[in-house]
Amino acid sequence: MTDHVPAEPAPAEPTGRIVLLTTSHRVAPGVLSWPAWQVLHAADRVLCADPAHPQLPYLRDAGIEVEQAAPDAPALVGACAGGRTVVVLPGGEGDRRLTDGLARLAGSGRVSMPDLELLPGSYDLPGARLLDLVQVMDRIRRECPWSSRQTHRGLAKYGIEEAYELVEAIEDGNRTELREELGDVLLQVVFHARIAEEYRADADAEGEEGEEREEGEDGDGPFSIDDVAGTLVEKLVRRHPHVFGDATADTPEEVKEHWLRTKAVEKQRESVTDGIPLGQPGLALAAKLAGRARTGGVPVDLPRGEGVGYELLALAARAEAAGTDPETALRAAARAYRDAIRAAEGVGP
Repeated sequence: MTDHVPAEPAPAEPTGRIVLLTTSHRVAPGVLSWPAWQVLHAADRVLCADPAHPQLPYLRDAGIEVEQAAPDAPALVGACAGGRTVVVLPGGEGDRRLTDGLARLAGSGRVSMPDLELLPGSYDLPGARLLDLVQVMDRIRRECPWSSRQTHRGLAKYGIEEAYELVEAIEDGNRTELREELGDVLLQVVFHARIAEEYRADADAEGEEGEEREEGEDGDGPFSIDDVAGTLVEKLVRRHPHVFGDATADTPEEVKEHWLRTKAVEKQRESVTDGIPLGQPGLALAAKLAGRARTGGVPVDLPRGEGVGYELLALAARAEAAGTDPETALRAAARAYRDAIRAAEGVGP
């Protein structure tokens, strides 16, 4: 009698591999990670639905054949039969239709799914969303009936308002509000820089720069957000020689000395009061003047006169000398007063 030996089951057919290769539009096309280039060269097929995908010219230059195709989930799974690797290049917004379809197939349990991998081909660097902000502001400036007519002078009041709202968010300790208000202040910076850049286009097109200037505007010429950022970077590097140079500073006081010394060399001002904006709130102005006179070693007595103004001036100078910001201190007291008023009215905080 011969023992019956059961036949071994046929080996399962390899299911293959699907690679969704994502890239960031904030990184220059063609700048891909080494794992991305490896999988692209090794793939059996590379598919892309968008004929204008920014990566395509660089992939073709690298000898990678890209098929223009937009398969649905079942077709893509079928393309991987026999152990093939298929790379898909989604568009900038991704391919929700395809990924949802693959998820449904995987959840059904009726299909042998290929390995599915999400491979970032390029990553956003810190600050990358600022590029989006610049692009959005550019479009708004061109297409919005209100924004396209704004000027530096017309926007000035909003800068003041947003600065105060930012201070209020800081004082309230509300981080959600703080995040939003920081964005509103940043908007003012980007908006003004966009207007300043547009000045170049108008001036170049018409050849009459004087007609493009707002009343009272100087003739230093146009600039862009990159010029603003570049100027700030240069200033920060110059004023932090203890970070970017050979100087040393072990205390906040020494850092401040570096800052003031470097600033004095840069500005070459005739008076320690030069550069102090006279339009700021009175207490802040008084404290700033007192601080400049004190740190500049100017031997001057406070002016004396009748009235509460001179009393407030003396209080502001005294607070500044003691290291207290009188404007912040008064705001804190005023907020406490507001709370007391509301409590007396029976109104909640």
